[in-house]
Amino acid sequence: MWILQWLPNWIFYAVLIAGVFGLVVSYFIRFLSFIPFLYVYKTPIQIGSMIAIAIGTFMAGAIHDNEKWEARVKEMEAKVAAAEVQSKEENVKIVTKVVTKTQVIKTRGQDIVKYVDRELVKYDTKFLPGGECEIPKEFIKAINDAAEAPK
Repeated sequence: MWILQWLPNWIFYAVLIAGVFGLVVSYFIRFLSFIPFLYVYKTPIQIGSMIAIAIGTFMAGAIHDNEKWEARVKEMEAKVAAAEVQSKEENVKIVTKVVTKTQVIKTRGQDIVKYVDRELVKYDTKFLPGGECEIPKEFIKAINDAAEAPK
């Protein structure tokens, strides 16, 4: 509630206590006959006291509810902070895995290039005079074997 942000909590408790005090005084007004104007305002004092009790009780409940929600928010903020720390740790692990896999892929690609270059020399002499090249099945199998994941 917006009013809880502007007014201190003790004001609402003071309104509640003043309402109870006013209600008690209005019921015992006949004993306070030495104060003449109190008896004339007995009914308005009772009505105002009841309204003050109602407002004070409502706002005391609102204060309690607000404190409960603030505690829940702090608890959730702590959980989010813990999740962020865990997320950073997991991100480091993921980056490490990606870098490792990238290095493996680059190394594997270089191995394939070397393997193909080494095998290509064996079949390089079999070019036909017309500029066409016959690729043997063994060469295709060797390239496929080189491209497979290491076992």
